[in-house]
Formats: sequence, C-alpha cells, structure tokens
Amino acid sequence: MALTFTLDPKPDPDLRAAVVRLWTDVTNAGGAVGFVGPVTEDEVWDRADSQFAGLAPDGPDRLLVAQDGDTGRLVGALFFASMRFQPMDHWRMLQRVMVHPDHQGRGHGGELLAEAERVAREWGLESLRLTVRGGLGLERFYARAGYREVGRVPAAIRVAPGDDRDDITMWLDLR
Repeated sequence: MALTFTLDPKPDPDLRAAVVRLWTDVTNAGGAVGFVGPVTEDEVWDRADSQFAGLAPDGPDRLLVAQDGDTGRLVGALFFASMRFQPMDHWRMLQRVMVHPDHQGRGHGGELLAEAERVAREWGLESLRLTVRGGLGLERFYARAGYREVGRVPAAIRVAPGDDRDDITMWLDLR
C-alpha cells in the first residue's frame, strides 16, 4: 500500500472525526499521544478541539495527514505546532505523531516523519522538535529517523500510580 500525504487538508467535520478516531485507536493500542488508555472519542475531542483551533485560517499550526493511496482511509497524522514566540520561529514542534495500529510495523511511521522533514526543509525551517514518553522505546524509533535526544525529565509523566515515565525531548537539525 502506498501512502499519499496532504499538508493542510481542510479540517472539515469528517476529517476532524477521522483524526479523533485515529487518535483514540492509537491511544487505546498503547500509543503515547497525550493520553493513557483506555480513552473514548469524547475524551479525545476535548483535547482535539484545542489542537484543531491552531489550524484556523492563517493559524500558526499545520496538519499533515497520510492516507491509504487506494482507499483514501486516514492512516496517519501529525501536527506542526508553532511555539507562538518569534525567537523560535525557525523550528516547529511535531505533536501527535500517529499511525493507525493496523498499519504499524510497515514503515509508515518513518514515511510520515520523512514527509514532515521534507515539508520543514521546504519551509526553510532549521529544526524539528518532539517529545516522547519514556519506557516504550520510542526514542530508538526517532533516532533511526535522525532525531537525537537533547533532554530528559525523569518521572515527569505519570501513566498510573507507581508508573512514572521520563519526558524525553528529541531534536532533528535540518541545517
């Protein structure tokens, strides 16, 4: 299956609902995208509404989606988030980097990151940043895509009583 990528798709109700379904499915499969599962779509909507608000016309944030080239089904997504602070305009934060659980292990996450890097270079950005939840091996996945660990806050993320994880900052230099 080949992926097709779309930058800045119109965030109409159908797309928003598809992103929320993706976000819910990824979370409930153990993904670290802002929640600890299990979650319902209603719970995800609360956070998604604020994430979508940055996509308003001329908004500072951007959305990149990956779709199955044959069916058009949403397979992955990520947000480019602006820090909304002029001295940081030369880089963006990647948020909610998601690939549907049915499509993981096929290289689609790497393809999504490569497309994000291509877009960032086209915009003239100098770097990309993201954070990961420790304990899942995600830092190794991002390292394979060229990201390096630049910071770690021990036990900053509580996923359950007695189960605290590190908050890890990863950085990709595009210069």
